[in-house]
Amino acid sequence: MARWTGTWLTGLASAGVERRPDSWRGRRLGLPPEGRGAVATTGSRVAAFFVDLLAGGLIGGLVNVFVTDPTPLQRTLAGNGAFALEVLLLTALTGQSLGMKLIGIRVVRLSAPSGPPGFLPSAVRLALLLLLLPAVIFDRDGRGLHDKAAGTVVLRATGGASFAELD
Repeated sequence: MARWTGTWLTGLASAGVERRPDSWRGRRLGLPPEGRGAVATTGSRVAAFFVDLLAGGLIGGLVNVFVTDPTPLQRTLAGNGAFALEVLLLTALTGQSLGMKLIGIRVVRLSAPSGPPGFLPSAVRLALLLLLLPAVIFDRDGRGLHDKAAGTVVLRATGGASFAELD
């Protein structure tokens, strides 16, 4: 009798899916394996997200200072609204939110990778990012569902090893 644990404990290889040594995230998209223009690591994306959350919280707190006796709903809306506005405007206009700029990553459209994604793709990305679940489901190329829906990809904006190497 064959040992059944060997089939499901061996991971993707048991399903016939092999990770070839000449394969990398972004290869199917025509992106380089590393350096500037490569797909950003998951760790750098998470770090940029938390920097953006912190910035949104600080801006929301600053707004609440000027509101007389804010309710918990007003406090929450100020922080989340500041986060959403910062991410939407900066991503649409420059391709980088504040966190992305600090970490060294950027968002581009697959159809026009030289410039910022614009307002519609940024709005689609943000709407799904606020749901959080689509952002944590990735494909082989490291693109979350929010990136797939918007037709975007997050790339490294810097050339060499940097703070973006968090994976």
